[in-house]
Amino acid sequence: MPPSSELSVDAPPVPVRGTRLASIAVASALFMEFIDSTALSTALPALATAFSSDPVHLKLALTSYILALAVVAPASGWIADRYGPRRVFLTAMAVFLVGSVLCGFSQSLAQLVVFRTVQGVGGAMMVPVGRLIVVSSAPRQQLVSAMSWFTMPALVGPLVGPPLAGFILGIASWPWIFFINVPVGVLGMLAVMRFVPPLHQPDPGPFDVKGFVLVATGITALIGTAEIAGVGLVPAAVQVATGVFAVAMLAAYVHHALRHERPVLDLRLLRVPTYRASMIGGSVVRLGLGATPFLLPLLFQVALGWGPFETGLITICTGLGAMSCKPVAPGLIRRFGFRSTLIVSNFFTAGVSALPAFFRHGTPVALMAGMLLTAGFVRSLQFTALNTVAYADIPPSTVSNASTLAVVMQQMGLSLGISFGGLMLHVARGGSDEGSMTPQQFILPFLAIGVVTMLSGPLFHRMSPDAGAGIGGRRHEPRAA
Repeated sequence: MPPSSELSVDAPPVPVRGTRLASIAVASALFMEFIDSTALSTALPALATAFSSDPVHLKLALTSYILALAVVAPASGWIADRYGPRRVFLTAMAVFLVGSVLCGFSQSLAQLVVFRTVQGVGGAMMVPVGRLIVVSSAPRQQLVSAMSWFTMPALVGPLVGPPLAGFILGIASWPWIFFINVPVGVLGMLAVMRFVPPLHQPDPGPFDVKGFVLVATGITALIGTAEIAGVGLVPAAVQVATGVFAVAMLAAYVHHALRHERPVLDLRLLRVPTYRASMIGGSVVRLGLGATPFLLPLLFQVALGWGPFETGLITICTGLGAMSCKPVAPGLIRRFGFRSTLIVSNFFTAGVSALPAFFRHGTPVALMAGMLLTAGFVRSLQFTALNTVAYADIPPSTVSNASTLAVVMQQMGLSLGISFGGLMLHVARGGSDEGSMTPQQFILPFLAIGVVTMLSGPLFHRMSPDAGAGIGGRRHEPRAA
């Protein structure tokens, strides 16, 4: 039924405290997602043992979720506009919880992949619709602050997830990693119903069925190609054919989208310079960093022989670094501007992301922790700037479309990053998934992550020095002649 009970998007802005509470309530969904994903990454070796599978193959449990999210997300903007963001958001949380319970009852890797896909369908609605609620509710001058509060509780997930997974695996079995989502999700739904105001979005018009089929097919084929590329699962001819099919479907969608009045993914938004820089540059960064949550647990638990709990304790340093950045990120952006912040943070992100390549049995734990802490800080600064500047010049009437396209591109980058990390590890192991892993085999994957991450730097250099000044709160200063 139409969202007749939802308030108009043109209503007076929510007070600052109300905006903050709404942001935190919506972020409870991201909190749940981050607990789930980081706990699952820590538990990959245990799952490999339970399902009698090579740890590298467990990346399917990660990419299946992201694939479902990337495929279904294009429809999320239209659905949110049609039925109301809050209503869709609550439904998405319920679907995610159902998928979590089913994952806990999985008896094989195939079943886990299927039920992770169900989780992904719920996540596909939670992430873009949640961002839509925050961006639509917050006054423009408070957007940086609102986005920081929006992401703050999500950063607690990586702090809680790894040690929680290690604790659970120490006293119980792996299914409880998924069951823990239930109380977190229920509390989150209650918070959303209490603090998130209803919003009435503009009429989205008819759904772009043809565009959705084209883009969903293209994304599935592209990520599928990345999963099978170079690992010997299928003949080379099949890999090439799948890649060509993916490119053809995506090219057909581009042709369709540029001619359709209301495409399911509005590529015309990429004409906005700040949005384009955020989407393309951010996708490159996520391509480089998407493999990190997959590679680090394997490095610590399989190559270095650590236990799940010790691995969880060391990896929370990344979350601590990210969380420590959030209170200072708005001030740094205000002082230096989005362009300078992105350039500098990208340089340091690329460097610290490559450093785990040199972790060895004799590397001091304090040094590892310091590196991961620094990595979390600079990544958080970069993504805060990227996620905020994207909406600097986006008209309020197109926020829903912009949020949907952003989530699809982000998830494609992360999914391709996991596949890229798996491919680099496969190459480093001599093209074989047999035998034990050694720390030396992680040199190539982590160095490759650093190199790919650095490729977004030139895109940020092209941004205007005043990019995003209207939402960053930075005062314009006269330039020297």
